[in-house]
Amino acid sequence: MALWRAIATALRRLPQAVWTTISLTLVVVLWQVGHNAYGSLLLPSPSETVAALWQLTIDGRMLPALAATTKNSLGGFAAALLIGVSLGALAGWSTILRHLLQPIATLMLGVPAIAWVVLSLLWFGGSGSAVAFTVMISSTPIVFGGAAQGVRTLDGTLKRMALAFRVPRHDLLLDVYLPHVLSYLFPAIATALALSWKVAVMTELLSGAGGIGDGLATARAEVDTVKAMAWIAAVVIVLIVLEQLVLEPVRRRFENWRRQLDSESGSAPDRGALT
Repeated sequence: MALWRAIATALRRLPQAVWTTISLTLVVVLWQVGHNAYGSLLLPSPSETVAALWQLTIDGRMLPALAATTKNSLGGFAAALLIGVSLGALAGWSTILRHLLQPIATLMLGVPAIAWVVLSLLWFGGSGSAVAFTVMISSTPIVFGGAAQGVRTLDGTLKRMALAFRVPRHDLLLDVYLPHVLSYLFPAIATALALSWKVAVMTELLSGAGGIGDGLATARAEVDTVKAMAWIAAVVIVLIVLEQLVLEPVRRRFENWRRQLDSESGSAPDRGALT
């Protein structure tokens, strides 16, 4: 038992980059096993996919497609962030507004993304606006839910104590309210960001609006599985880069805040929640 505890402790202390490397290595190994079993027509090997990815890059097709998809997805995501946070904060602050807005958010979340794609194509045609709109309408309910829950669960007792000790309002906002709200909002933002890319690629594939989705549509028409896997790999690489360079530093910042709060309260942190 003591040995298992020591191993578990050592594993928890491994940096996130190590865990990411282990996970990706496992995926590549399983990918290669699948290729060996089914062949290149159904599942190209990792080496074939990398070669096709490089060829698309030097041919000048990959970077413009990535730029187009990034523009469309981040544009819709930024709109979802603005609308979701604003309405979610209002819903968390006011019970009446929460009762009014929550069913609308649930309704929007219940509509399949493919249905929004069809509507956006009818409304905007095969353009980048259709992609941005689909991303926005699909991601807003997720951000809304995180913001509403974060504001709704603010500790009123803590606020009264801070006011009793005359804590400056800007310190109360930055050191108490904002970390608490973001601890709920950040997972929703991470989920919405990943969703925005998937929805953007799907909309591009069906609309012919350019970007990675258009490249996937071409590969499908040519029955070129290797190129299709290369386009998919490009999306995955971008998401991994965003996670490691943007989301992971923010996540570590929240972990430090939680550890500090736990140490000040004298309670042991929940290690399972931090790993």
